[in-house]
Amino acid sequence: MSTSTTASVSTHILDTSVGRPAEAVAVHLSARSGGEADWQALGGSTTDADGRCKDLPALPEGTTHVRLDFDTETYFAKKQAAAQQDAPALRDSENGRPVFFPEVTITFAVVPGEHYHVPLLLNPFGYSVYRGS
Repeated sequence: MSTSTTASVSTHILDTSVGRPAEAVAVHLSARSGGEADWQALGGSTTDADGRCKDLPALPEGTTHVRLDFDTETYFAKKQAAAQQDAPALRDSENGRPVFFPEVTITFAVVPGEHYHVPLLLNPFGYSVYRGS
């Protein structure tokens, strides 16, 4: 929840390769105060069955930049193992990894008093993000 002195962040992930929420994706949140400041790891969460992280840590007062790190490699590796298939994702990707982007890092600027919902649209060979509501 944002206050007049802090911003707040939420996210969710949609796996566009299957048109469903991406469950059990680890998401880590970091923040910094100013473009030259060091990143401060705040903690993380894991997406639920709806692809949402409902318990991301609060941002500290003075936060100007936020970074969300998504562990996409583990998600797609588990998904592929469950499907037990030798899909083109394995054959075509570098080093035999099940996903082209093993992690997705999104960095964005925030201002106090605003809420930032940042959805991730994900598939094995691409992703897109936007500021949602």
